[in-house]
This record gives sequence, C-alpha cells and structure tokens, in this order.
Amino acid sequence: MRSLRVLFVTPEVEPFVKVGGLADMVGALPKELAALGLDVRVVCPLYGATKRVGEWRERAEPLGVDVGPEARWAKVWETTLPGAAVPAYFIEHDWFFARSEVYSEQGDNAHRFVFFSRAALALCQQLEWIPDVIHCHDWTVGLVPVFLNTTLRGTPLARAATVFTIHNLEHQGYADTGVVSYARLPWSEFRADSLESYGRVNLMKAGLYHSTKLTTVSPTYAQEIRTAAGGFGLDHVLRFRAGDLVGILNGIDAVSWNPATDKSLPANYSAADLAGKAVCKAALQKELGLAPDPRVPLFGVVSRFASQKGLDLLAEALPRVLERMDVQFALLGSGDARLEEFFRHVPALYPGRIGTHVGFNGHLSRLVQGGSDVFVMPSRSEPCGLTQMYAMRYGTPPLVRATGGLVDTVENYVEGGDAGTGFVFNDATAGALADTIGWACATYYDRPAEFAGLQQRGMAKDFSWRGSAQHFAELYGWAVEARTGQRHV
Repeated sequence: MRSLRVLFVTPEVEPFVKVGGLADMVGALPKELAALGLDVRVVCPLYGATKRVGEWRERAEPLGVDVGPEARWAKVWETTLPGAAVPAYFIEHDWFFARSEVYSEQGDNAHRFVFFSRAALALCQQLEWIPDVIHCHDWTVGLVPVFLNTTLRGTPLARAATVFTIHNLEHQGYADTGVVSYARLPWSEFRADSLESYGRVNLMKAGLYHSTKLTTVSPTYAQEIRTAAGGFGLDHVLRFRAGDLVGILNGIDAVSWNPATDKSLPANYSAADLAGKAVCKAALQKELGLAPDPRVPLFGVVSRFASQKGLDLLAEALPRVLERMDVQFALLGSGDARLEEFFRHVPALYPGRIGTHVGFNGHLSRLVQGGSDVFVMPSRSEPCGLTQMYAMRYGTPPLVRATGGLVDTVENYVEGGDAGTGFVFNDATAGALADTIGWACATYYDRPAEFAGLQQRGMAKDFSWRGSAQHFAELYGWAVEARTGQRHV
C-alpha cells in the first residue's frame, strides 16, 4: 500500500514563523502523521521574519504562478521540520512576503494569499508529487479547494481531497471582487454558496463550501460555530456542512513542554517531585517585582490582551479581588492599547502584588507556566487554547471560562472529592471571574491536599498529538473516499 500523501498548506509553521496556535499545530501534527507512515509535506510563504532553522536548499527551477494578468514567478526553498524527515517548502516572492509581518496591514492580504495558494498547487505539479489530501489551514488558503474544483478540474490535482481546518472563525478574509479576476476564477463562483458574502469575496466561506471535509480545533468549538452566537455570520454554512464537520482537539508538543527537562526554568520538577516549582515561583516573583512570599497564591496570565480572551473582565475584576484576597498576579501579553495601558500601570496601585510584562517573551511565558499556582484564561471565545494544556503539564491548575476547547480540556474541580483538573465558570462577567478566583484561593489556602490533587491529575493528562493524529489519519481516508469514490490503496 502506497503511503497516503498529505500536503499541509499553511500561513504559519513552528519553529519557522509563528503568530498563534496554528503554527504549533502545523509544526507538530505532520511529525506525528509521518510516524504513522503517511507521506507528509508542508508549504508556507517565506516572510521577511522567517527563521531559517536547520539546513535550507534553494530549488534551481523557478516556480510559475498563474495569477493576475501575467504569470508571476517565485523561488522555492526546501528544508525539513526539526526532528523529523518531513519536507517543508517555503515560497519566496519579495513583492508579497519580504515584509516581516505574516498578516499585513497594507490591505493586500487577499492577493498575497491567493498568490500563495496557487503557488502551493503549482509546486505539486513541479515536483510531480500529487497529494491524496491537501490540508488547508484557515481563511488564508480558502481558495485552494476552489482552484481544484474549477480551473484545475481537468488536471491530476483535481483528484486530491481537501480538508479545511478552521482555527478561528472570527477571521474570515474579506476582499474586494477584483480578487476573482486576479485568481483567474470563473465569475460564476461569485455567488452565495461559494465566494460571495455581503457583496464581497469571503475566503473562509469559499473554503467551507468547496472543501471535502471540514475540521476545527476542538469538539465544543465545532458545536459553537454552528450557532448564531458563535458563527460570525457563517453558522448557516456550517449547519449546511455539518455532516462533514469534525472537531478534533489540538495537542501540544509534550517533549518541548516538559517541566522535567525545560531548560527555560530555573529548576526542573515532575509530578513525583514538585520541589522545583517553588524555585520557579520565587524566580517569577523576582522577575516581575512581586513580594517574595512563597505562601501567597500566584495567578498567572499569558495572553493576547483582548476582549475575546476576557482580559477586560480581568481588568474589571482585579480591584475587587486585590482588595478582598491575599493574592498575586503575573501578567504577560500585548494587544488592545487600552488594556496594555491598564495592565502596565496597575502594578503601581498594588505594589508587590501585580507584575506585568507588556510584549512577548518566550522565556518568561514558560516561567509564568512553571512559577504560577493557578493559570487564568477567562476567554469569551477559545477555539481550542494551548496554554491551559501547558499549565496542567506544568502543575498549574487552570481557571477558565466554559467555552470552546477549554471545556474539552479542563475538568471542573469538585470540592471534597478526587475529581477535576481546574476551576471552571460560565458567565462572561467580572463578578463570575472574581468569585472563581476566590474559590481557587480558598482551595489553595484551606484545602491544600485537594489543590495538590488538581495538580497531580493535570500533570497526568496526555495532551500530546498522538491521539489526534490518529483521528486525522482516519479523516483523511474518509476524505479520499468521498472525493474519489474509492478507498486509498
């Protein structure tokens, strides 16, 4: 039996270029699939800020890309994902991608990623490697299945099934109608059950209608996006495609995120010996100017400062919490300017009790995971979330709102019993968040044995990609059969 060929078409891939959790998924899942025997490859744009990890080789043959009035040409670089023999290709085209940002603010994102989507398919033809499945990631590559169903219908590529993963439905890739001509697509596709949405082109919607199978990053999120409240205007499409939509929980890199071996931590520790966690807590307190008190519970936050993440709820709840409870907070993140301003200045109002670092710091993010006692994620919406999984791995029970992947990964604590891995609340209000922080404080102070049980159960969870990779391999088989009418052989 020939190995199933799978091409990941993606705007991000860890460790080369990362904006969010999408990059983590694409950096880890192909390795697990390759370990299962699949022939997996990855293609991504080459941005100005892409890290050239490992050995890179420039392909001699230029790549012609059929978009716009005249074909454009690109250069292709080849490397492998670190730690695995998974080929990774990077499309170099300075006009679109030499700038450092992944998602540009210059208003040409649609043209950039239409070019990339068509280039990924042209690369398959140039390599004479025709995938059985093309796994598309988010709105940026929503036209890949459209190309296969239209302009490439008469080519060998047309047999490829497509699996489209929704990482965050809120971002959909709206564009002006000129994109249709630029992509050289037939104007008949500018209709409500294909590209058109409110008189414009919607790249996410195109992918949802044209792909063979759809996935998203947690089972609960797959349910939420079919509702008017969670569908961001596309819930009717997802209800229409519900039979082809599967929620498969994201995993984490359990080798990299391991408190027993993590070199970013000042001391390592394990579920069998948590002594090093106290050292991490002291280091975190020193790093962020918190009072060096091992007794007080330390709540950690690593997040984008945004209302989607519920950080406005935390900003509103903090005064109430700090005036009534003996606690500390360590905050790391950036985003909304008003929230940045608040979190930057609030430590002066509560000296030694709040420490804030505005911006991204990979070392500090791991120290917050390892040094905190409770990890806070009050998200209004969370398609999957990875940081709550990292927190449990590091013996830091998460405190989360009941939404998306947080529901699927965090089991609510039951007082007086031996169940649960964290603290869960329902209402997206500052009051509910403050009350749940109080509940976590009371557990930490008054029920230390039960708090230790939360830590142990969280650390025992397996959030690796192994199980999810098995689900994807099975889904790929379904997609091939749906596309071709035949099982893969």
